Amino acid sequence: MISRAACRAGFGLWLLLAPACAADAPARSPAEIMDILMWNREPVGGPFELTDHTGHVRTDRDFRGQLMLVYFGFTYCPDICPTDLQAIGQALDKLGRDGERVQPLFISVDPERDTAQHLAEYVPLFHPRLIGLTGSVDAVRKAAEAYKVYFAKVPIGKEAGDYTVDHTAFIYLMDRDGNYLGFFPPGTTADRMVEIIRPRLTEPAR
Repeated sequence: MISRAACRAGFGLWLLLAPACAADAPARSPAEIMDILMWNREPVGGPFELTDHTGHVRTDRDFRGQLMLVYFGFTYCPDICPTDLQAIGQALDKLGRDGERVQPLFISVDPERDTAQHLAEYVPLFHPRLIGLTGSVDAVRKAAEAYKVYFAKVPIGKEAGDYTVDHTAFIYLMDRDGNYLGFFPPGTTADRMVEIIRPRLTEPAR
């Protein structure tokens, strides 16, 4: 996982303009992904078809007309995921009614444990508008590849179910048409998110 220090080094490049399309690419290391995001080397984002925490199939097109905050993580993540999800929820609250024009999405990189039912218990802890998404391993991996997300299961015990998931932890900001605007590194404060998001809400739709 990319360290918080490495991510903070890129704070000045949070918003990197780039076109959006799906990208079918082999698994990359966290360092390679950081390089892509920092220097706008490849398109980021693309179509996905996953199941939300209420059991309904959702695609990226369901959220057209709204900005999206897209975050990949997992419910058993001990600290970084809860901290960043809390910051996303706080940012939406600080935006007030404008926050209704921003859709936060939490895509699980641990679909084996993060079923729709489990996500239904987890996502309301952070914000009532947060949508949790899961699916088959292939569907999750396709979405992760499109968004340039690294994740890998890491055993931590002798039992088959004893594992954690290493993953990059960026918050992706997408425009009303699903195009990539930039990313927030782990540990970004709610105030900083609001500072970046609010001007985007006043831009005319394309």
